[in-house]
Amino acid sequence: MSSLIATVTQIDNCDSLHIVKFDCHNQTLSMMSLDLTDKIKIGAKVKLVIKPSHIAIAKNFNGEVSYSNKLETIIVSCENGQLLSSVKLDFFDTTLESIITVDSSKRMNLKAGDKVIAFIKASEISIGEVIND
Repeated sequence: MSSLIATVTQIDNCDSLHIVKFDCHNQTLSMMSLDLTDKIKIGAKVKLVIKPSHIAIAKNFNGEVSYSNKLETIIVSCENGQLLSSVKLDFFDTTLESIITVDSSKRMNLKAGDKVIAFIKASEISIGEVIND
């Protein structure tokens, strides 16, 4: 699991659906949730978690996408296995991992030092824990 530390900045809800916005290194991240505890409130510091298979990568990207979260990252390493590649990404000294197919890794010619965009759908981020200062 990849994780990021962030602060809750906004909570919008309709019926039982919540859209929670966070500040993470002056970037806004969004999460979709059906259930929030009372501990999740504006100003709360949280640990966000994302499965490596839920982080998409774009290289030389130019355009609009429906992904709510887009992070500018740098590839730290790219290890190709038989079918899958593990791509380690640096985002403000935090390492995120993306698992993609080897075909995609080779097609994109991914290598350490490449600047790429990490895309994460709002439905694929969850709160792992509330951090008490």
